[in-house]
Parts: sequence; C-alpha cells; structure tokens
Amino acid sequence: MGAVAHRATQSAKASEVERRWYVVDASEYVLGRLSTRVASILRGKHRPIFTPHVDTGDFVVVINAEKVRLTGRKLEQKTYYKHSGWMGSLKSITAGKVLTSAHPERVVEHAVRGMLPKNSLGRKMLSKLKVYAGPNHPHAAQKPEELRIV
Repeated sequence: MGAVAHRATQSAKASEVERRWYVVDASEYVLGRLSTRVASILRGKHRPIFTPHVDTGDFVVVINAEKVRLTGRKLEQKTYYKHSGWMGSLKSITAGKVLTSAHPERVVEHAVRGMLPKNSLGRKMLSKLKVYAGPNHPHAAQKPEELRIV
C-alpha cells in the first residue's frame, strides 16, 4: 500500500494577520444589521484564514452613530441597565435617551459588544472598534476603505 499524504488544517498566527481599516456610515443602517456585520469583521469571519482562537479581524471605524436607525418602538422600549452591586442601585435608560445624550456612540458599542465572545479575545476584538457620533474621525492616516453593508 502506498503512503497517503495528509494535510494538516492551517491555523492562522496572530503575527501573520495583515489588518485593514474600514469606515462605516451608520446613518444608512438599522442598528442590528450594522452591528452583526461589524462584529463579523472584528472577529475576522469575512476572511478565508479565520481561526476561532486567534484575532484575525480588522479595524472598523463607525461614523454618524447618532443617526443609526432603530425600528419599531425600540427608541422608547429598548432599555439599558447598569448595576453597581449595591442594593437598590439598578439604573436604567432608554435607547432614545442614550442617542440624544452626550454619548450616542454607546448604543453601537453595546450592540457590537453583545455579539463578540465574552472572554479576553472578545475584549481585544472590541478594542479595534472605533465609534464616533459625528462624521469626523481621527483615523484618516490609516487610509480606511468605505464599507457597504449588504
């Protein structure tokens, strides 16, 4: 019998990943559809070298986060909670109030964070997300590409 050549599955190495930068204009999209695509790019699932235990994702800059769309009655009904751990300290705020507050980018950050792994790798992926309320961002030197979400 002849020897059978076996090929091992190729696993990406963090040092071999070439990162790219993308810019997404949030004013054109619904929050959930935008967030799923952004989370996929941060994870690296759009690449053929995707490896679950290695950060193979790219950087994403989201602009105009204050203009992201929420469908239905989510502006009044979607609620964000935070709790300090002390009894009676549960605080809540609606999505509409967050979007009109001083930090509307937190709506997009929160949605994307929920779609990433809940471990140290997920935190590293989230650090590649840059969200800005307005149309300006300080990452022009990286020459980011315009990203159209289909």
